[in-house]
Amino acid sequence: MSDFDVLVVGSGPGGQKAAIAAAKLEKRVAIVERRNMIGGVCINTGTIPSKTLREAVLYLTGLNQREMYGQSYRVKDEVTVADLGIRTQHVIGREVDVIRSQLSRNHVAVLTGSARFVDPHTVDVIDELGRDVKVSAEKIIIATGTRPARPASVEFDGETIIDSDGILSLPVVPDSLVVVGAGVIGIEYASMFAALGTKVTVVERRERMLEFADLEVVEALKYHLRDLAVTFRFGETVAAVERRPRGAITLLESGKKIPAECVMYSAGRHGMTGELALEAAGLTADDRGRIAVDADYRTEVPHIYAVGDVIGFPSLAATSMEQGRIAAHHACGEPLHQIHPLQPIGIYTIPEISFIGRTEDELTKAQVPFEVGISRYRELARGQIIGDTYGMLKLLVSPEDRSLLGVHVFGTGATELLHIGQAVMGCGGTIDYLVDAVFNYPTLAESYKVAALDAMNKLRRVAKFEL
Repeated sequence: MSDFDVLVVGSGPGGQKAAIAAAKLEKRVAIVERRNMIGGVCINTGTIPSKTLREAVLYLTGLNQREMYGQSYRVKDEVTVADLGIRTQHVIGREVDVIRSQLSRNHVAVLTGSARFVDPHTVDVIDELGRDVKVSAEKIIIATGTRPARPASVEFDGETIIDSDGILSLPVVPDSLVVVGAGVIGIEYASMFAALGTKVTVVERRERMLEFADLEVVEALKYHLRDLAVTFRFGETVAAVERRPRGAITLLESGKKIPAECVMYSAGRHGMTGELALEAAGLTADDRGRIAVDADYRTEVPHIYAVGDVIGFPSLAATSMEQGRIAAHHACGEPLHQIHPLQPIGIYTIPEISFIGRTEDELTKAQVPFEVGISRYRELARGQIIGDTYGMLKLLVSPEDRSLLGVHVFGTGATELLHIGQAVMGCGGTIDYLVDAVFNYPTLAESYKVAALDAMNKLRRVAKFEL
């Protein structure tokens, strides 16, 4: 008989939800995690600390209040790393306590150490002192997550040349920063440090950033980041980074030289599968450490599942949680519906971006007709009250049945506001509902009614011309 019915490797969003779901199904469950990493990368070095850092930056710089009180407004003149760290560590500590409590309440055994497969049903759990214990399980769920990818040609030192994990450990807020890579993580940190007054330069080898997002929204974000003195170098590749006594010089293949106190590489992420000895379980990972799974998150070994960032796209905490829950139910013989195809995307830049469904470019390429309805925060009383006059909400509407094809939000509260559109889309609703609905006033939520009316008026105008 196995020690456990279900063994989960990793306690990030996917692993944690998988373990609790299996426990709710009255299975004997254990979770393996390294000491001081309960909650995984999400809680300790990724999502939670970076979003907490963003809130601290917004509060201490008074950035959102400058519309009312002037461009010189500050809550604190000199924001230090200690100021930012206090809030971050407080939130991390509270979140770790919540997770420990949830695992304990659901009688999930926590095995401290790193897991290594001995055979397809057995793992060796090795703690930091090298002591090991072998545990067996009927079903195993791998949820080990990812780490920042580190190009072999770059000499990371944790101070001058860092990855996205290292940015949380900087001794001081740098006067200047080069961000290599304009993906989600790179742009989030670029906007935070720009808000702190750091002179930021973003280097990206592609011709645009956030290619999967709405072009109009991305252009609006670029405008705001340029307003915070961010310099963009698109279509550029880093040839070398040379350390200097005062920081580093980033050399581009085009011959440009960019001096900065600090260089942050945001070159994607790599699955943490190197130490798992996957071959002992009959598994393999690709060149980025990712494990292939089917629609139920089952690997090529039928009793082993994998969820979260370690399986690749979309690599979001929110989707990882749902993957973990679905995989656990499937492993326990109580399969659920597959994950809903409509997935919200939230990008915690300053200002925020959030969207669901398709973009204008995608619809045009697929030759799907659409109408656009737009609401601008500056036209809303709530936008004026909170000092956000740049935000916008865009609805992409089918002229055939007035259903929502996409919702794109830019500005304060975008990641929260999006879920109204998600609910309407998920329930197969149309803009008729948004036009007829009564929203609290003053709110940002009423932007849905304004945008729906805008789209409806455009559709009516087209219909008049067709008479």
